[in-house]
Amino acid sequence: MAAGEPRAAPVAGKEEDFEIIDKKQLPDAAELRNEEKAKPEEARWSAPILSLARKASENLALGYGSALKSASLVGLVSKPGSSDSPAKTSTRCHTMEERANLMNMMKLSIKILIQSALSLGRTLDSDFPPLQQFFVVLEHCLKHGLKVKKSFIGQNKSFFGPLELVEKLCPEASDIATSVKNLPELKTAVGRGRAWLYLALMQKKLADYLKVLLDHKHLLSEFYEPDALMMEEEGAVIVGLLVGLNVIDANLCLKGEDLDSQVGVIDFSLYLKETQDSDGKQDGGITAVLDQKHYVEELNRHLSCTVADLQNKIDCLEKTNSKLQEELAAATDRIGSLQEEQQQLKQQNELIRERSEKSVEVTKEDTKVELDTYKQSRQGLDEMYSDVWKQLKEEKKIRLELEKELELQIGMKTEMEIAMKLLEKDTHEKQDTLVALRQQLEEVKAINLQMFHKSQNAECSLQEKTEAISSFEGKTNEMMSSMKQMEKRLQEAEKARQAAEERCNKMKQELAGKLNSCRQQMAQLDSKCSTLEKELKSEKEQRQTLQKELHQEKDATTLLKTELQQMEGLKKELRKLQDEKQQLKKVREEQEQALQEMGLHLSQSKLKMEDIKEVNKALKGHTWLKDDEATHCKQCKKEFSISRRKHHCRNCGDIFCNTCSSNELALPSYPKPVRVCDNCHTLLLQQCSSNSS
Repeated sequence: MAAGEPRAAPVAGKEEDFEIIDKKQLPDAAELRNEEKAKPEEARWSAPILSLARKASENLALGYGSALKSASLVGLVSKPGSSDSPAKTSTRCHTMEERANLMNMMKLSIKILIQSALSLGRTLDSDFPPLQQFFVVLEHCLKHGLKVKKSFIGQNKSFFGPLELVEKLCPEASDIATSVKNLPELKTAVGRGRAWLYLALMQKKLADYLKVLLDHKHLLSEFYEPDALMMEEEGAVIVGLLVGLNVIDANLCLKGEDLDSQVGVIDFSLYLKETQDSDGKQDGGITAVLDQKHYVEELNRHLSCTVADLQNKIDCLEKTNSKLQEELAAATDRIGSLQEEQQQLKQQNELIRERSEKSVEVTKEDTKVELDTYKQSRQGLDEMYSDVWKQLKEEKKIRLELEKELELQIGMKTEMEIAMKLLEKDTHEKQDTLVALRQQLEEVKAINLQMFHKSQNAECSLQEKTEAISSFEGKTNEMMSSMKQMEKRLQEAEKARQAAEERCNKMKQELAGKLNSCRQQMAQLDSKCSTLEKELKSEKEQRQTLQKELHQEKDATTLLKTELQQMEGLKKELRKLQDEKQQLKKVREEQEQALQEMGLHLSQSKLKMEDIKEVNKALKGHTWLKDDEATHCKQCKKEFSISRRKHHCRNCGDIFCNTCSSNELALPSYPKPVRVCDNCHTLLLQQCSSNSS
């Protein structure tokens, strides 16, 4: 079996990158048998190759006959008397021949692949020639009848588009799609499609995925023509043949460069057997070699076309690369400017840090002063404490009686300590807020200085622009005066010309007889007229130049007007800035008031702390009496009952009746006024009066 030359009449508008085998150039089974008998035994093919060639020729003949029958039934082949044009019938027959040839080539490639894989007895790799040829034939089958999609780069014709639909239709294929997309070396759609086919074959699900595609032909119609192989019955036959490949184990290497640059050309040397060189009686073998030579030349022509297309694509890529380099240079410039801005920001941060350090030093000095004042107040408190200690020595007898109440008062003491800690925390927080407010005041002062400098700069620029406007106005006035003088000169020249013309007419009437003298005078008058015309032309040119200068000065005045408008906008901005400055002053005053209030609150909290400490020292030793321990009121000695209930004094902790503990006072350990016995009420009132005095 020899490969035929390509058909002379290709389909208009479709350029397939595979060869077409014509039925007329294929030998029949009978011719092969006759040639086999005619040759000697030494020159005969080996038995397996001969049987393969026989089967291939029979399959081609049967496939072509069945295709013609189905086409005649459907109406693709023109019957005698039909209205179809011969061009349409030729294109239909051409596509039918292509489908039949591709299907037969697919049968041969699958059969040889399975036989060679079983005889090899191991897993196949990507360098196995029958496997490579199978992928080439499958690629041609998938490319048959593909629609050309136009893009901004050019025409795109890739079989990877239909294969992407499998991911949507079959979720099992999502792993293949993600692995193909994650391959960084793949740059073309053809390479991605080949990688997808490799992975599907390794998963042994190539037939299943293609069957899913054929079940949804309404989606395939977007990518294929109606008479494509995948849209006809031959596609289903090829999918059925691919089921047999599940017997093969393959371990393929996915190299991006090989998959992108590989040219899909069917090699018929695997399916053809070269004849042995014998005594010179090999005419059939020579014809086969010549056919193969013609086929190789045609393949070279196709390859040269593809190389030219690739060269054009490379040129486009070089242009885009140059554009990207220009963008990269611009980006580097931008990065340099950003780095300069970053350095400026670093300098500003250093200035802010220095200011904050200065403010921290100021706050430290303030805290030292406050500590000194606190020590002085502590000395006064120590003196008061000595006086209280003398009073306590006098009241030792009372303290001995109140030793039992110490246990309860210890709990109260812990609560007081907790309250003291909370107050100390509040003081620390208020000091932090004071520091923050001082920092904000310094920032506001810096902003005010900046605004003041900006306003001064704006005023200076306003003065310069008003001076420029005044100078331009003086120039325009001078130009207008010069224009008026030139117009006066023009009018005088025109009057002189008119007078000269009148004189010329009078002289012609009076001196008609004196031709010689008239001719001389006329010559003089002509010379004067020429000079006057020249002067007029020069004056017109000067006028045009003056008009141009006027236009330029008008443009300059318009520019100055726009600048004046901009200056008005700057004045408005100045006013806004002044308003903002006043607002900032108000904020500063409010913050100063808040600082003063915080200082008052701090002083009040310190006084409260001191009062709490004094009360805590004065009231040490009180214990909380339990309800079970008291049966009688401590003051009136009356027995408790249902009508006379027990009440605790929140100051001393003893139990009293309602009449003896009806008073209420505000204690340091309680936020609201609480119940106090009569004795404690009188004692606390005395202490308050002594403290106030």
